[in-house]
Amino acid sequence: MSSRFGERFSVTTFGESHGGRIGCVIDGCPPNVPIDVTKIQQALNRRKPGQSRISTPRKESDLVEVHSGIFEGKTLGTPIALSIPNKDPRSTDYKPNQYRPSHADFTTDQKYGHRDWRGGGRASARETAARVAAGSIAAQVLQHHTALSVCAWVDQIHHIRAAVNPDTVNISNVEQTIVRCPDLKVASEMIEHIENIRNQGDSVGGIIRCVARHVPVGLGEPVFDKLEADLAKAMLSIPATKGFSVGSGFDAVLMTGSEHNDLFTTNNKSIVTKSNHSGGIQGGISNGMPILFSVAFKPTSTIFKPQHTVTPDGEAIDLQLKGRHDPCVVPRAVPIVEAMTYLVLIEHWLRQRALVG
Repeated sequence: MSSRFGERFSVTTFGESHGGRIGCVIDGCPPNVPIDVTKIQQALNRRKPGQSRISTPRKESDLVEVHSGIFEGKTLGTPIALSIPNKDPRSTDYKPNQYRPSHADFTTDQKYGHRDWRGGGRASARETAARVAAGSIAAQVLQHHTALSVCAWVDQIHHIRAAVNPDTVNISNVEQTIVRCPDLKVASEMIEHIENIRNQGDSVGGIIRCVARHVPVGLGEPVFDKLEADLAKAMLSIPATKGFSVGSGFDAVLMTGSEHNDLFTTNNKSIVTKSNHSGGIQGGISNGMPILFSVAFKPTSTIFKPQHTVTPDGEAIDLQLKGRHDPCVVPRAVPIVEAMTYLVLIEHWLRQRALVG
């Protein structure tokens, strides 16, 4: 089972949804970088369950514990081990003898012949807490050496779409509402819609947009490890994701070349582009413009309407699920998208630093 992400900045996550704890080991982090553990905790607090009336009622404090690799507030250059205890599992809500529709139950059984069926086990989105912790370390390293910053927000819930200017959005206005949409009027409509869907025992999905600013020119590779390709892999590794687009994305098919081309000009002697249909990446390599992309999330698979399924023996059964689940995973996925962006960018930043010295 592949549980490692990255090569130069390698993150290996461990743990199951209802096990004793989850965590990660980071290898390849540069030494002598100041690390503020309270920033790791702040990132985890944005992802943790039970944070609002539109999230799962599972209550986890998600208090991070640092076991190695950081001493007197700075990285040592040795492996960094972080863990987060699971304090509020409720395993009795789950059964081993039923395959929940659109979950990983069936496929995991078929692949491994054995699985932890409590809360989805390793396939649970609970694992992403470890990614957020690792992403905070990556963010602090990058921000120590560069001016780079990443901000994600909820751009759409079901059919409700926001109008957000990527040039002005920041984490402060994203965090103004529990749905993490900086368009306040639309955010209220999104919250009401999620609550109505939850009351029907159903779920909805949505779209997260993300912008990375002040990304150095030259990150990414021109062939297989294109920056947008690695971003796509990172985003589509997040549970419940179903789509990725960068820059103009699928809207590019509605444009001509003369409309889509980003013309070069100068600004204070720096080469920039007049438009940014490329989303900050050309030929797989960052061009210094803001990197802008979108990630689509499906409706939460666990719903509370009656459904039909089968047992591992193929026996047809009626299913009425229990448990504590988000009616929409999108608001809590915002810090996960940011974390995975930082993990991709630090990988390519380390590659580029090694290349040019």
